[in-house]
Formats: sequence, C-alpha cells, structure tokens
Amino acid sequence: MLKSFKTIGIIGKYSDSRIANTILEILSYLQNNSYKVLVDSKSAALLSPNTVIACEIDLLSAKCDLIIAIGGDGTFLSAARASVTFNTPLIGINLGRLGFLVDISPEYINLKLNSILAGNYLEDKRYLLQTKIIRDGETIHQETAVNEVVVHRWVTPSMLEIVTHIDGIFLNSQRSDGLIISTPTGSTAYSLSAGGPILHPSLHALVLVPLNAHTLSNRPIVVDDSSEIEISFKQSKQISALVTCDHLEIPKISINDKILIKKLPDPITILHPEDHDFFHILREKLSWSSGYHI
Repeated sequence: MLKSFKTIGIIGKYSDSRIANTILEILSYLQNNSYKVLVDSKSAALLSPNTVIACEIDLLSAKCDLIIAIGGDGTFLSAARASVTFNTPLIGINLGRLGFLVDISPEYINLKLNSILAGNYLEDKRYLLQTKIIRDGETIHQETAVNEVVVHRWVTPSMLEIVTHIDGIFLNSQRSDGLIISTPTGSTAYSLSAGGPILHPSLHALVLVPLNAHTLSNRPIVVDDSSEIEISFKQSKQISALVTCDHLEIPKISINDKILIKKLPDPITILHPEDHDFFHILREKLSWSSGYHI
C-alpha cells in the first residue's frame, strides 16, 4: 500500500566515524526534496547544530512517517524497537557490507531512496518477541527483541538445567549452556551460529536452539509463532543466569524466576527496494555458490 512520507527520521550508528558524512548526504537529499527531517540526538551531536533537528530516539516513531537506519544490522535493531509502538516503516542503509536488514549500499543511496519515496518498494512485515521476567507472580522486567531472546549461564562453570513449556505443555528438560528463542529474522544471527536452521522471513514460526547441550539428541525445534514459551530452572542451588534480548541484557535471573516469551501482536514494517532478494543476500553473506553464475 502506497504511503505518504512527509517527516522522516534518521537513526545512525553514532559510534562510527563515517556516519556524519552519510547522514549529511541523506539529509541534504531529503531537504532538497522538501522533506522534514529529524535525527536521533546521539547522531545529531556529530553534526553542526544549525544543520539538523535533533530528537530523542524513543520519540522519533511518534513524530515521523518513515525512519531510516544507517549503520549495520545492530543499528537497525535499535531502530526497530524504537518504531514498533507506532509501526513507523523502516529503511536500512549499510555502511559498507551487505546486511540482512540494512540492504541499501551507500553508493546507491539517492537512487534507492528516490524510488522508495516515490512508492516503488517491497513491504516486509516482521514480528518481534516480548520477554517478561516473572518473580513471585509479578512481572519485574520486560523487553522486546527483533532477533532473539537468549537464556544463558553467567559467571559460573555449571550448566543450566532449563525446563521448557510450550503453551503450558511440557516440552523438555535440558542441561546446557543456554537456550536461544529466535524469530525468522534472527535465524540468520546467533541462532545460525549455534546450529539452528535458517527460516524464511515470511514464515510464522519460532526456533528454539540449545547452546552446547549436554545430550547430543537435544536438537533445535521449530514451533508456531503464536506459541507462548515458558522457561524455568530445575537447579539444586542458586544460579547465575543472564537473559539477553538482541544485545540488551537482563542480568541477575533467580532460580525461581520464570521467563515468558511471546510474539508481540503488531509487526514492524521494513521497506525494501523493488529488487530486494532474500536468497541473494543469503548467497552473498554466507558465500554460497561461489564461482557459480546464472
């Protein structure tokens, strides 16, 4: 569906010295085409105060019709979490290497942006996970994740004894270094490096991948993404466990805590160039079929 974009937000990888020039290039292009542009405060601090309107990242989604994330997939994950409340569409621009989420290369910025802003794009819906830490029947912390939620041992040589329920039904008990619960988006990230399958982004599925399980028969399993996943612990003594949602840490998990993971009801929207090809990105990133040309 064609959307009208009037105010555009920019979120940059402010820790990268190259970001200022890229932001200025995009800023100039957008302003010359009569768009109002807001830049996240940390990236705006790298620019001259007179050239940019700064905005806190958490407020961009409410004020913008479109958000452009400039950096790597990590920057895009931050932008996605910031956009989910108002489902503000996202565009990803990388800073050198092809990314699974940031799929516009710097040399094609103006060409691709011009096409997308004219309404020529592919719309891609991606669902996020919400994680709640339940202690004594109360939610003490909650966080969202685009890629994955990971439960893993922390500052201890002992394995975790993890008990998993799916929609209230017992799945298994495992001794391992941890467990990854991944969306299709995250299946090409940590989950993949731990031996999990690649899921096409259009699938309504989640994958559970054990980390260094004590029993070799404990394998990844794919479940419907409408499932509620409950993680608890079967330890004989207090544990040191850590939960991460993408790169955000929830430390000090207690032996009696429960971790509830469920898909958020509303997706984020990614706008890709019309020539976007998920399988091409897989081949490029994973060096598949090197030397073979159609």
